[in-house]
Amino acid sequence: MGNVKASTRRQFLKGTVAMAATIEFPTIVPSRVLGENGPNSMIQVGQIGCGRIARASEMRGILRNSHVARYVAVCDLDTLRITDAKTLIEQAYATKFGAGNYAELKTYGDYRELLEDKSIDAVCISTPDHWHAQIALEAALAGKDIYLQKPASLTIKEGRQMADTVKRTGRIFQQGSQQRSEQNFRLACELVRNGRIGKVQQVFIGLPVDPAGDAEPKMPVPRNLNYDMWLGSTPNVYYTEKRVHPQAADLKARYDRPGWLRCEQFGAGMITGWGAHHIDIAHWGMDTELTGPVEVVASAEFPKHGLWDVHGPFHVRMHYANGADVFISEKYPTGVKFIGEYGWIWVTRGETVTASDPGSRGHTPPLDASDRNMLVAGIKPGEIQLHQSPKNDHHLDWLTSIKTRQPPAAPAEIGHRSCSACLLAHDAMKLNRELKWDPQAERYVGDRNEQANALLSRPQRSPYGTDLVLAKAGQALAKAGGE
Repeated sequence: MGNVKASTRRQFLKGTVAMAATIEFPTIVPSRVLGENGPNSMIQVGQIGCGRIARASEMRGILRNSHVARYVAVCDLDTLRITDAKTLIEQAYATKFGAGNYAELKTYGDYRELLEDKSIDAVCISTPDHWHAQIALEAALAGKDIYLQKPASLTIKEGRQMADTVKRTGRIFQQGSQQRSEQNFRLACELVRNGRIGKVQQVFIGLPVDPAGDAEPKMPVPRNLNYDMWLGSTPNVYYTEKRVHPQAADLKARYDRPGWLRCEQFGAGMITGWGAHHIDIAHWGMDTELTGPVEVVASAEFPKHGLWDVHGPFHVRMHYANGADVFISEKYPTGVKFIGEYGWIWVTRGETVTASDPGSRGHTPPLDASDRNMLVAGIKPGEIQLHQSPKNDHHLDWLTSIKTRQPPAAPAEIGHRSCSACLLAHDAMKLNRELKWDPQAERYVGDRNEQANALLSRPQRSPYGTDLVLAKAGQALAKAGGE
């Protein structure tokens, strides 16, 4: 691609000097973001990661809200995906505004160069899970507002680093927990928070589950893919297509469900893939968004062979300081059921799962209760009312927050805590025993905690990783302070 910038064109340290400066100084919001009318009021957005979820979620969300924001750049490590994204967005703008009435999108093969682009106000990050925390952290240091696909991080340590950096830099951050912007989930949580079912005693969460796969042969790396950077901070392993994403000639097949979702190297499977959504709703309803469980016990079946090695059938129990127990399994209907002293409330999505995801079990109506009169009565004036996204649109909620500088539906700390609970469940699956957790210190406590605490982080392969980014940012600040 002639206009895709090479990743070696600029030194990484140059970027970290500019990024680090935002830690020390007040946040400066570009004037075009604060304006009310005209083209200069548009939020300029860059898309980082142009795969399946970006096309289904972020691109639709930003294009749908072209009265507020416009894409100005796209970035991916696969040049085919850059071409596809550029074509999709520019065709949408041409249809909506007419040929020549929009700016040609800039393209990048290295997200760090996109972050150096001062004309970009905000970024949507739709990469594989193992890149989430690092790119979000760097985007915050670069002064960009952030929409990050869930889950927040690959490890609890990375999630904490990311959430702290977002807070320190004052950026607007929206986790891609779009269920918070859907009316049925908000009403369910408001009813629970307002005591309609009394004190919450149990929460049952049903998630889909991934099947195992076969061994896959080593294959040549496609010329259009920067595979070393795609691996990022995870170990260097041989390329095979089902470890990454499809390279099909057919456009639809090229954006089928990618194989990395089933590899523990890049994520934790459905416990974070769908768990980040439903555990987030459990936290919202129980008012435990800024904490976590205090005890976790789990068991799971893991594949004994083959490339795909994320968990299969599983069962988790998490106990919270408020006295509630949260149970999670693929055996339950896909959704969230709150059970209290006086009854229950059930909530799920209207659809089953996304078209290319594994099937789910036993969907019932999207919103139900032991006494349906409580659903009809709704929430009264003066009662607890949770964050309501404009037009029930999660992307518009983020864009609105960028303009108002008020928190969106799913800020970084909340996203981190939801992801942390998922990762705690995964740790308990791996160790197959009960773990005691201190949600304030974010450490395991009690007997044999060293083995469990070792799972809170992973070794990071240089030259990638959040540790290296923060170290370089700190060095840049120290150098700037001495000059």
